[in-house]
Amino acid sequence: MQVLVLNSGSSSLKFQLFLMPEQTILCSGLIERIGFNDAKFKFNTHNDTVEVVAPIHNHKDALALLSKQLLDKETDIITSTKAISIVGHRVVHGGKYFGNTTEITADVKAKIKALSSLAPLHNPANLEGILVAEHTFTNAKQVAVFDTAFHQSIPEYAYKYAIPKQYSDEDNIRLYGFHGTSHKYVSEQAIDYLGKANSKIITIHLGNGCSMTAIKDGKSIDHSLGFSPVNGLIMGTRCGDIDQSIIFHLAEKYDFTFEAINTILQKKSGMLGLTGFSDLRDILTEAKNGNKDCILALEMSAYRIKKYIGSYAAVMNGVDAIVFTAGIGENAPQIRAQVCKNLEYLGITIDKAKNNVRPDILTDVSAETSKVKVLIIPTNEELEIAKQAMALFEN
Repeated sequence: MQVLVLNSGSSSLKFQLFLMPEQTILCSGLIERIGFNDAKFKFNTHNDTVEVVAPIHNHKDALALLSKQLLDKETDIITSTKAISIVGHRVVHGGKYFGNTTEITADVKAKIKALSSLAPLHNPANLEGILVAEHTFTNAKQVAVFDTAFHQSIPEYAYKYAIPKQYSDEDNIRLYGFHGTSHKYVSEQAIDYLGKANSKIITIHLGNGCSMTAIKDGKSIDHSLGFSPVNGLIMGTRCGDIDQSIIFHLAEKYDFTFEAINTILQKKSGMLGLTGFSDLRDILTEAKNGNKDCILALEMSAYRIKKYIGSYAAVMNGVDAIVFTAGIGENAPQIRAQVCKNLEYLGITIDKAKNNVRPDILTDVSAETSKVKVLIIPTNEELEIAKQAMALFEN
């Protein structure tokens, strides 16, 4: 069975095609800068890479280009779009509606659209990918895997906010959590590595979006993102935790609308707001060259992560391993070193030499004296989505 996994961003489309249940990757790649004349298409197979720079105006054009490449006789991946049995979609916000992997219906699409206000950078793009895929791969079952689903195990005392009960109950205002597919995948890898199911793990997902999860005995029990994916850690363009009164101060002093403030907090804050750069590579380079704003931003980011490590170690009464994952977590030794510095009291010590890597497999970078394992585990959200999508139809 061939399962295509699509991860649609606002201007990107990441994909992998799997032969299941063997979990063999037939092809993978990324289309980025959708909507621009210099959009980039990268298509990888086990023995070749195709790269194209061309105008790709929307997600429909992007999927058309992908299907054309899949059908290319030289690529020899599929002979018809009907060969795809399942298309699995990453959807960021499932709200109260979706605690499990779900086959997509008209009702499911309506609910994903209704939740767009809670994940404005993600749900609209996720829905666009679904709509286009339905017209491109007409024979396939369309499946949604929700980022919020893994966090449904968080207990009420951890997910509830201290606001009047009527708003919590009537408007379903609560902590939902995100990046669940990634946190689930890497935590399962960590549990296998530790060799014990009854474990206490802190997973740290660091990309343009960032989040942390406290995972006890394989279940999420707390998480840094909440009602929407804007709070918690400092992110590429999102502010993370702030004092809520700042919102009212901005509205009153500058006469900003709430929409304008939302744009500031979602798209103009975080590393971008602190430094003028949202790409960590630029920030690291600038910091190395003495840019004080970039140096401070890195210190602030590491400090925020440390605070969450301490709080999650407290609520779990200890920790067996911390896991770094996603683009920054996997590829930025300096960030890992800054985060783990001066955490010896918690039993966390990193080995500087081991840490100087960008691995493509699980790598243990803890010092020999460390009581807590410090692991780098490359995430594979696409494989996790493929596994969950296929499991939906196995019974």
